[in-house]
Amino acid sequence: MELKQKIEAILFFKGEPLSIKRLMEILKVSKEEIGEALIDLNNDLNVRGIVLVEKGDELTLGTNPELSTLIEDLQKEELNKELSKASLETLSIILYKNSVTRAEIDYIRGVNSSFTLRMLSIRGLVEKTTDLKDNRRYIYKPTFDLLSFMGVKNVEELPEYVDINNNLNEAGVKIEEEMKEDKDTE
Repeated sequence: MELKQKIEAILFFKGEPLSIKRLMEILKVSKEEIGEALIDLNNDLNVRGIVLVEKGDELTLGTNPELSTLIEDLQKEELNKELSKASLETLSIILYKNSVTRAEIDYIRGVNSSFTLRMLSIRGLVEKTTDLKDNRRYIYKPTFDLLSFMGVKNVEELPEYVDINNNLNEAGVKIEEEMKEDKDTE
């Protein structure tokens, strides 16, 4: 298997930007080897529906700009659908926690929330930023558009905000304790 194929598979699997440094660590290759493979991958993708998107030192896969009208139509169709139960659960957690990791969301919901988070991001309801405590993970927050749509100026105006936030924060403490215990037993 060629290096360019491995990079493509990793970027597809991750579904989010990945740094060149992280690719080097995963694949155990030099920056030069990554650079050469990226040139080859870019050339291969020129005639496909996806492209390699580069921003600074990060890479991800995106849709070919020539297909933007098709993708825009699909996105509009998706955005006009009602939110699923999973989306509403996830959105509620993000609103009441105001900043939360995917691991916390998964723990509270009891299922993997990656797809749901992606759909909420596409709809412009949540935004993700790099966690300042651990740059390998993201923090999810409600967008200004979501707050505006809900008719609140800030999350503290949500019904029963203090009680629900306290309950969710207690769950977050339990998550951290369990994760610490897991690391200690390894």
